[in-house]
Amino acid sequence: MPRSYDTAVPPVGALLRRYDNPGEPLSCEPVSQGLLNRGYRLATTRGAYFLKHHLDDDPEVIVRQHRATQRLEPLGVPVAPPVADARGDTVAVIGGHCYALHPWVDGRHRDGAHLSTVECRRLGALLGLVHTCLEEVMNHPPGRSARNSRELPPQGTGAETGRETGRRDAYESADPQETFSLIDELLSLIRAAGGPRDSFDVLAEHRLVERRTLLELHADLRPPPAPAGGWVHGDFHPLNLLYRGAEPAAIVDWDRLGVQPRAEEAVRAAAIFFVRPEGALELTKVRAYARAYRRAVGADTTELAAAVHRVWWERLNDFWILRWRYQRHDRRADPQFAAVSALAVWWTREYEAVREAFAT
Repeated sequence: MPRSYDTAVPPVGALLRRYDNPGEPLSCEPVSQGLLNRGYRLATTRGAYFLKHHLDDDPEVIVRQHRATQRLEPLGVPVAPPVADARGDTVAVIGGHCYALHPWVDGRHRDGAHLSTVECRRLGALLGLVHTCLEEVMNHPPGRSARNSRELPPQGTGAETGRETGRRDAYESADPQETFSLIDELLSLIRAAGGPRDSFDVLAEHRLVERRTLLELHADLRPPPAPAGGWVHGDFHPLNLLYRGAEPAAIVDWDRLGVQPRAEEAVRAAAIFFVRPEGALELTKVRAYARAYRRAVGADTTELAAAVHRVWWERLNDFWILRWRYQRHDRRADPQFAAVSALAVWWTREYEAVREAFAT
């Protein structure tokens, strides 16, 4: 069954009463309908805020995300940390739901098609800065930065520090036998559905059959477990980065902050920023971005090549959009499917060129 989401207007009055002098509310307009949260532009007599309704209502996890952005800001990472209420809290639990106020950031989203080569290098360096600074602020105790001794905002309880939270010794890759079973299940759901099939159903069936053939050909290339990872944003893509002119103004939506092999986030991000509508990557821009990222984090070409292989394998085995549509009856991600599914096929065909773009 599809998940039920609360689409009611947020409790603006009850929320604002928690803050010192937030102003009187003037309007509250939805600005995003993300998969993990809801966003609103809240205008008051004192200015504008971004009001975030967290659909995954776990206050401790949200507070940890907030603490991370508060510590990243002094290190030069463009973020929009939450506004603390009169008690110093950044998460408001009202009616069983979690809300947070952030400063409103005027900016726009830009994907790889709108970035020059120089801006692609800046993007790679920015993600590298995120990774190195996250490693610093999440793995060191409260107090002074280990790198430059600048004061950081105080951390909260031990549950919020994130030190070693979620860290594993290794990260397994997808099992192709499980993928074959999933393909069969999805094909059955498509073919058993009543009523006329639309163009999405036709494309989905074609891609599933095609992907099964590709997996049969390349099943022996399943990568070994990846070594322990580092702290990553977890969802670095164009809709989570706001630009003001040519400069990044804020990285937003830290809902998936966690520990993963960090070079893989660099590859995943590039596969979103630089994918063309037909499913090919703009490799000239990928190369500029990847070189800047490697310099920023001190990664060698071997690390990036291994990450390319693992993310390629991940894409080859990944059907999350089809699972949402046919298992959960949730179609919000449908518009992404055409390019995402084409990329997996193109990447398999151009595997060596993609690896060379990231690792040289």
